[in-house]
Amino acid sequence: MQLKKINPNLQQALIENNLIEANEMQQDTFSTIKSGADAVIQSPKGSGKTTTIVLNVIQRLEKTMDESTRALIIVENKEKVLEMEELFLKYGNYTDLSIFGSHDKGDIDYDKNIISLGLDILIGTPNRINALFASAGFNINTIKMFVVDDADILFRNRLDATILRLSASVEKTQRIFFCNEITERVESLADNIMIEPSFFEMEEEE
Repeated sequence: MQLKKINPNLQQALIENNLIEANEMQQDTFSTIKSGADAVIQSPKGSGKTTTIVLNVIQRLEKTMDESTRALIIVENKEKVLEMEELFLKYGNYTDLSIFGSHDKGDIDYDKNIISLGLDILIGTPNRINALFASAGFNINTIKMFVVDDADILFRNRLDATILRLSASVEKTQRIFFCNEITERVESLADNIMIEPSFFEMEEEE
């Protein structure tokens, strides 16, 4: 995949999984995300948003640092957690990044124990992530990337307050929303918690 200054190990893993050409969203947003800037990225369903999240998180983190969570990715449900975990394992094949997914149907005590051991990337549903951090007292100020996938759906399901609470717990981080459409609520929350966010709007391909 031809992206400017992409990590060679990541590029190799993408090629091995037949991701040769970056799509418009991946090309347009790569430099902004790599720079650590806040962003709102709108693209139609099925256009590769999950893949875009995974490759950018791997690019930014590169390797494990033996500390608390550095990337927090909030997704809609258990199925999304499992899907994203699988992609991280595929595209992070040549890194030593540790990844863990937590969802409402899992054992919360088991999840707490795994997180307490230290990991790089935590993927989870809003209520589960909120419960984990509220009850276990984990330090989340090590988070470098705070990513919300399907932000428009989560906010429509009234999970915006939970996400705002989590965001407020992190002093300084990169915040990114991915969504199918930039709704008034998405725009409002972005303006509330982000620093001069870039907005990207992708057209549906013919």
